[in-house]
Amino acid sequence: MTNYLGSAQRAVLIALMAICTGCGYLFGNEGIFRDPSDDYKKAPELPVVAVPEETDSKELRDLYAVPPVEESLVMAGEFEVPRPAPLVAGAGEEMVRIQKLGDERWALVGAAPGQVWPQVRAFLAASGVQVARVDASAGLMETGWVQLEDREMAARFRFRIEQGVQRGTSELHVLQMNQAGDVNSWPTVSDDPDVESEMLRAVSQFLANSSDSAPVSMIAEQAISGGGRITMQESPEGYTYIRLELPYERAWASLGRALEKSGFEITDRDRSSGDYYVRLVGLADEEEEGWFDWLFPDEEHPMAGREFKVSVASLDERAVEIRLQQQNATEPLPKREEQGLLALIKGNIQ
Repeated sequence: MTNYLGSAQRAVLIALMAICTGCGYLFGNEGIFRDPSDDYKKAPELPVVAVPEETDSKELRDLYAVPPVEESLVMAGEFEVPRPAPLVAGAGEEMVRIQKLGDERWALVGAAPGQVWPQVRAFLAASGVQVARVDASAGLMETGWVQLEDREMAARFRFRIEQGVQRGTSELHVLQMNQAGDVNSWPTVSDDPDVESEMLRAVSQFLANSSDSAPVSMIAEQAISGGGRITMQESPEGYTYIRLELPYERAWASLGRALEKSGFEITDRDRSSGDYYVRLVGLADEEEEGWFDWLFPDEEHPMAGREFKVSVASLDERAVEIRLQQQNATEPLPKREEQGLLALIKGNIQ
């Protein structure tokens, strides 16, 4: 009986060893059913396909290019866990919001240009308005002539979709033209601002109502940059600043709103020199608490009460520099605190 059990155990052991050996043959690194999930680590980087000079190579661009990291402002030295900043709503707090500066109006949309483009086309189709010309690379969509109710002259419209200030947002501009005079070139401003305003409100309402089921246009997504127009950069002199790709007038107004949303009280401003004088007081609305406020229920912001000067300076016709400096202090603001406050302001600029 004992010999019989010993033989059976030896047989089972031999069978298990054979199975384990077979597992290596079937599922190991050299097996038939090997795991290929790490193969990408061994993939070589191939050179760009060379084409003759007279051939158009535009279609050979990377479809999923990895953007460069522009905000690598990590300070040297011993790392310290920063105090969590309250979340900012930024441009995506509402799906669609109409903005106005002077005589200019536009719709700020909390979606990428590739999502806004097909929605505008859907709006025109639903309204029975014919699309006469499209240029996805420029973000332009032009309609044919439309006879509007209670209007003597027909009109046509140009929709311009641009990348918003923040990543993943868009700006929609509408230009209106009457069927009178020179109809071969678009005016710089709308012939009838009231009609332009009505059209902008109508398309904005359509975008807001259809945001949950918005398709994506890959052509428009690739043609219109989705990286945003605002970055934090380091100057040659060593200070950190916000680069904002907006004209000076709009940048000045946008910064004022962003400071108030970021918990700063504006105590004075000098438009001629481009300076805001502010004091950090915390959240602008006590009812709008940050996500991390439960971590510090009774703790005041460590820099509350400090005074700063926030300056706007033109870099060129389409971009400005925003810099923050501490006032009434014997020493400059530490880099980590400077970058933290600038990041808070940056998230609220629209």
